[in-house]
Amino acid sequence: MTISDINPVELKVFLNHIYEFKKGVRQMVLYTTNKKYEAFAVKRLTDQKISYIIQPVGNGRINLFFGRKECIEAIRLLVKQPLNKLSPEEDFILGAMLGYDICAQCERYCERKVRCA
Repeated sequence: MTISDINPVELKVFLNHIYEFKKGVRQMVLYTTNKKYEAFAVKRLTDQKISYIIQPVGNGRINLFFGRKECIEAIRLLVKQPLNKLSPEEDFILGAMLGYDICAQCERYCERKVRCA
């Protein structure tokens, strides 16, 4: 993919996530994007020595997890299936790792746990 193939509007959020990570606002990021941007994203993360993993989503999209090495290693162990197939506990852990509102995560966990019962 050449730089002329890149739509900066579509990657603006990705680039902002990198900025926030580098500034310490986030420890880890989950970014879902079109697979056509994978090479660009991987090059940017590799050039900046940011750990990452890619999870295919389907429909030509990918989940790109990136951030601190410790977090990415935990994701490698935790996320071995599509995100919608995670157990309520795995979903809770992932949300907490991504820095989502912990009370909202507790509500989500309880709702998912009741549905599973």
